[in-house]
Amino acid sequence: MLFKRLYATSGFKRYLGRPTNNLTSGIVGLANVGKSTFFQAITNSKLGNPANYPFATIEPEEAKVIVPSSRLQHLKDLYQSSKLIPATHTIYDIAGLTRGASKGEGLGNKFLNDIRHVDGVYQVVRGFSKQEITHIEGSVDPVRDLSIVQDELVLKDLEFLEGIREKLERKMDRCGKNSPEYAQMSAELAFLNSLEEHMYEGKKIAHFKDSWSEEEVSILNKHNFLTAKPTLILLNVSPEDYLMRQNAFIHDIEQWLNDYSPGDELILFSAEYETRYNNFMVTADESGLHEYCKGLVGDLTNTTIDSALPSIILKMRDALGLISFFTCGPLEVRQWTLRSGSTAPQAAGVIHSDLEKTFISANVIKYADLQQTEPPLQESHLKAQGKIKRGGKQYLMQDGDIVLFKAARGNTR
Repeated sequence: MLFKRLYATSGFKRYLGRPTNNLTSGIVGLANVGKSTFFQAITNSKLGNPANYPFATIEPEEAKVIVPSSRLQHLKDLYQSSKLIPATHTIYDIAGLTRGASKGEGLGNKFLNDIRHVDGVYQVVRGFSKQEITHIEGSVDPVRDLSIVQDELVLKDLEFLEGIREKLERKMDRCGKNSPEYAQMSAELAFLNSLEEHMYEGKKIAHFKDSWSEEEVSILNKHNFLTAKPTLILLNVSPEDYLMRQNAFIHDIEQWLNDYSPGDELILFSAEYETRYNNFMVTADESGLHEYCKGLVGDLTNTTIDSALPSIILKMRDALGLISFFTCGPLEVRQWTLRSGSTAPQAAGVIHSDLEKTFISANVIKYADLQQTEPPLQESHLKAQGKIKRGGKQYLMQDGDIVLFKAARGNTR
């Protein structure tokens, strides 16, 4: 049974950034706001340098984090697989920015260049007060800190844009005004000028518009602007505030985001709490975790003591336009990462380039059809119910698809 064809021209969202499945994220913010502590917590490692002084991190640290998925274990049970292999996401801990970074202050040019190489941004903002932990600006003020970081990124992009414009204008001077190349460069220049006006208001390129044309995406991807990257705002609060889901700065931050960075999501978390949480999980000491939390806020009746990190990872994947599909069998069940809007042959290419080149079709099962299924899985029952369907070269992959690819030369996967 064939799927109804889904074409990329029908309601397809175009994402800024590299058209690849191996997208990365970088942790960004002012110096000494908890970035390295967050990096150690989310990677569950000792990488990074969470010292109590500015610029403790110079070179970016890199680590892979496992993408959380409750579906993976369920599929392993259904297919009675020997092992499961989760998807991963690469995160970089980037050194802290400072006021004047766009002019080279605090090794700013190097750090801004490090940001240019990642695809998505976790912007950590300090929302906790601890006298013993210094703040580079002398006081705790998340709105001010957000403004500083955004201003530095915008200023660097404006400088970069000016250089691009000068090169374009020189090329246009050497090109005939009636040529297609001149018309193309003229359109690019007009688009860049409109972006410049937007950035002069202190706003990021990512928020210039909600939907982009293919030509606009091509221009922005070519130049890799800092402020065109999707961003999650992580408000780093005390463990008490995290457990109570409250913080004195939230209202002011939300107002600032609404005015200057609409579309960036604000997430409350506590790097200190996540560190303690990981320590309790390593020893499987759930009672110790409850006692720790109870000592902070008292009654835990209406309190969620889970980690915020799984949600933070998944929200970044959403912001980057990434989805998951699965391959399942007796040997292994595996989660693969794919850019939203990709076709079945492109998904096959994630596994092996030869599968994309020789793709014939894909047998697809929707995860929703398996959620209530008890192990072991009987594929004959699914076939009888019409729940194993065939997708061709035009089929757009959906999050949670379980796929068996068929290719020429007898290849399947």
